[in-house]
Formats: sequence, structure tokens, C-alpha cells
Amino acid sequence: MGSILIYIISLTIIEIYLFISIGSAIGAFTTILLIFLTAIVGVYYAKYEGLKTLKSGFIQLSKNEPPSYEILSGAGIAFAALLLIMPGFLTDLIGFLLIFPVTRKIVFKKFLNNKKKNKNLKNDFIEGDFEDIEDEDDKKI
Repeated sequence: MGSILIYIISLTIIEIYLFISIGSAIGAFTTILLIFLTAIVGVYYAKYEGLKTLKSGFIQLSKNEPPSYEILSGAGIAFAALLLIMPGFLTDLIGFLLIFPVTRKIVFKKFLNNKKKNKNLKNDFIEGDFEDIEDEDDKKI
């Protein structure tokens, strides 16, 4: 719990620093306009990528394949859209990195490699038959 609080406070400090430095370089009105512009463009692109990922997921399901990348990608796009809505330049940068498919694949490559390693492991199943036996007491109820 403490580390999450430290990350939130650090992110806030970095965002305030970036607001002040960028605002002093390009002006306050332009900074505010840039923040709204990145939010609007980011959310619309997130919607586009989300629908594209949803379509790809349905294609995977129609092929009887698990849409594991599409599920992970959809969660990443939703998180990216949240970051893009939040005002700030660092959150916008992270959000745009998660929105674009090329960078999203690089970020999620680690998770997919772990899944492939687990898929190659031998599954330990015991197969058997069963027979349902009815008792006299079960018929009375």
C-alpha cells in the first residue's frame, strides 16, 4: 500500500513540474489547449483501437482459439484511455505508448512469453469413469 502511495505522489510531482516547465516555454493557454487536445485525440484513438481489438477477439473466438492477446490488449487500451483523460504530459505519454499497437506488443511481450511457457508444461490429468448410484433414501426426498 505504501509503494502505491509513493508512486502516486511521485507522478503528481512530475506532472506539476512538467506543467510549469512546458507552460513557461509555450504559454499557459497553449499548455491547456495541448492538454485538452491530447485527451480528445487519445480517447477517439482508444475507441478506434478498442473496436479493432474487439473485432480481432471475435475472429479468434470464431476460429476456436483463445483471444488471450486481445483480452490483454483491451485492458491495456482501457488503462491507456484512463491515462489520456487524466491531465498531464507524463500520463499522456504512457497512454499513447499503450494505445499504439507496436508499442503495446513490446510492453505485453513479457506476459505472452510467460503464457507460452506455461502452455508447454505437461498437464497432469487423471481420467476415469463414474457411475451415479441412487440410494433408497434419495428416492424418498
